[in-house]
Amino acid sequence: MPGRAVVERLPDGAERYTGIWIGDRKTRRARLGRAQLVVLAEPGVDWVRP
Repeated sequence: MPGRAVVERLPDGAERYTGIWIGDRKTRRARLGRAQLVVLAEPGVDWVRP
């Protein structure tokens, strides 16, 4: 799991703050809907098991 400081730089030059996004999802997982949990679980994010 990436730390909060992880920033992905995309080919078009845009930056995505992946670490912050994942941290936010993890903090708010109790409020995520079942569909959101299923989508996050697909790539193997183990803390979102629906």
